[in-house]
Amino acid sequence: MLLGAARYLAETRGFDGTVHFIFQPAEEGLGGAEAMVKDGLFENFPCDVIFGMHNRPGLAVGKFQIRPGPMMAGGAFFDIEIVGVGAHGARPEAGIDPVVVGSQVATALQSIVSRNVRPVDTAVLSITRFHAGDAYNVIPDRALLGGTVRCFSTETMGLVERRMKEIVEGVAAGFGATAKVDFRVLFPPLVNHAEETDYIAEIAAEVVGPENVNRNAGVVMASEDFSFMLQSVPGAYMQIGNGDGEGACEVHNPGYDFNDGALPFGASLFARLVERRLARMTAD
Repeated sequence: MLLGAARYLAETRGFDGTVHFIFQPAEEGLGGAEAMVKDGLFENFPCDVIFGMHNRPGLAVGKFQIRPGPMMAGGAFFDIEIVGVGAHGARPEAGIDPVVVGSQVATALQSIVSRNVRPVDTAVLSITRFHAGDAYNVIPDRALLGGTVRCFSTETMGLVERRMKEIVEGVAAGFGATAKVDFRVLFPPLVNHAEETDYIAEIAAEVVGPENVNRNAGVVMASEDFSFMLQSVPGAYMQIGNGDGEGACEVHNPGYDFNDGALPFGASLFARLVERRLARMTAD
């Protein structure tokens, strides 16, 4: 979509000004946007405003959605190491089973969202990895758990981190094991600027009609490190429909397939953003 807009704008030159096309690497958990900002992206390529876009499975092709203010959650990854005492599977009394400890930890951590985070402060804590042992008849000496936390404020993220460490260490100690938590905040919440949100929504309405632009979309608990760029430059991040039939399979899924039918809509939006923002002041 960005390449399509760049080619069109380079050929037509229907604007006055400078446009930078930013192709962000390592978006999924490796912090490509943060690295670009730290490398001097906006010092070397100054921008008055910045706009980005992400496909949205379940939203019909030809539709867009956005909201002002917080739109996508901040994100953190965590790893938990539990150390017990290995033993034969037939003699559990001779060891300290880290699998049992890890199971209790996984359950106890869910109480953070339900009992520590205020109900009006949305948060998600998901354990997505649990590794321990490699034999049927051996109780291992350690277990490794990992997962992610998503929320919309640094205060909530700090609360989750503190309670996680307290619960993990306390549960482990209760079983005679030890444990440590590596908690890494990766992304701040993505916050759209109001003026730029209105602007991109207006342009989207020109492209597909106002009835196909949702200006008050729901918040998304997924994270997006375009948020680092929005901390440096005013802008907005929009979702483009990937299909509500074909193309409706969620992202981060083996069945996902980008719907090429969305390409013309995204390219058109990017191109028109530039032509309207940098409209020629005089006729050729």
